[in-house]
Amino acid sequence: MLARIRHKHYIILLVSSCVLIYLIYNTLKYDIVTSDRSVVLVTGAAGLVGSHLCEELLKRNYIVYGLDNLSTGQIRNINWLNSLRDFYFVNRDVTDKWEDGFTRLDEIYHMASPASPKAYFKDPIGTYRANTIGTESMIELAGRHSARLLFASSSEVYGDPLTHPQTEIYWGNVNPYGPRACYDESKRMGETLCFIAQQLYGTEIRIARIFNTFGPRMHPEDGRVISNFIMNGIKGDDIFIYGDGMKTRSFMYISDLVDGLIRLMASNNSSPINLGNPYEEHNVLKVAKIIQELLAERGIARTRINYIQALQDDPTKRKPDISKAEELLDWRPTVSFEDGLRKTIDYFIELYK
Repeated sequence: MLARIRHKHYIILLVSSCVLIYLIYNTLKYDIVTSDRSVVLVTGAAGLVGSHLCEELLKRNYIVYGLDNLSTGQIRNINWLNSLRDFYFVNRDVTDKWEDGFTRLDEIYHMASPASPKAYFKDPIGTYRANTIGTESMIELAGRHSARLLFASSSEVYGDPLTHPQTEIYWGNVNPYGPRACYDESKRMGETLCFIAQQLYGTEIRIARIFNTFGPRMHPEDGRVISNFIMNGIKGDDIFIYGDGMKTRSFMYISDLVDGLIRLMASNNSSPINLGNPYEEHNVLKVAKIIQELLAERGIARTRINYIQALQDDPTKRKPDISKAEELLDWRPTVSFEDGLRKTIDYFIELYK
């Protein structure tokens, strides 16, 4: 009887010790000691852009917190970062009300949002909330720490543009009632919230209007043009094109975007800036054929190209004017479309294995 009581006490002590260690660990994860190194929060850290951004910031000696609820992000994108001393992953929703627990915070990159039509068609409410309530939450967090906030807006704020290429002064042609409105309009509202915060509270804001970006760590089933075409080719399925294939997109490789984001954060510019690749505007049919050729180089046989009904409100043209980024950030894309595609295809081939 006495032995059972002692055994029970040992179990209680062991469980209590584990709980205490867990609580101390999670407290320490947020308790950054004072140093001259910048402390950065990246929301949407497990996505394509977020994971590459975290990686580059760590290379530049930042202390990085990555927040993601993993609704569209992939934990494999950042699992390897967890072994690094200066990276801390926070698994929660950006719209949650929570005590931040940061001793200090210098910069916030707010990247969290479903970004592919397939994802935001599936979760329009979550998409809207990430870009509005989530943005408001990050504004409040930035205010508590006097941190600089960069909001990841989108070329989608231009809608189906009536001007070509698109400059930052163009107000857009957006359907507020269409299936893409949850994304398009919430990005526009996110920008508005940032400017209100700047006007009322003096928040330091940066606005990046991001054009079509691709690269390794894209979700293989996110429904975007490049990931769709590559995965269909690898699997031996037909490549499906929405509409006649003549709609154009301007494609930017992920490393170019990350460089632009970091330059924008470090700049003194608070007005919107386009980040995209105007040198790589291609129609969708040409993209499919280039991917077929690059897959063939790797011994993957060509599959058929089929055409299906076009998506509602899908923009006919998309090309950024980056004059502002060139002048104010000394930034321009350097990675060619085909070089970026080769790296992306190799990533998907390895992933599919």
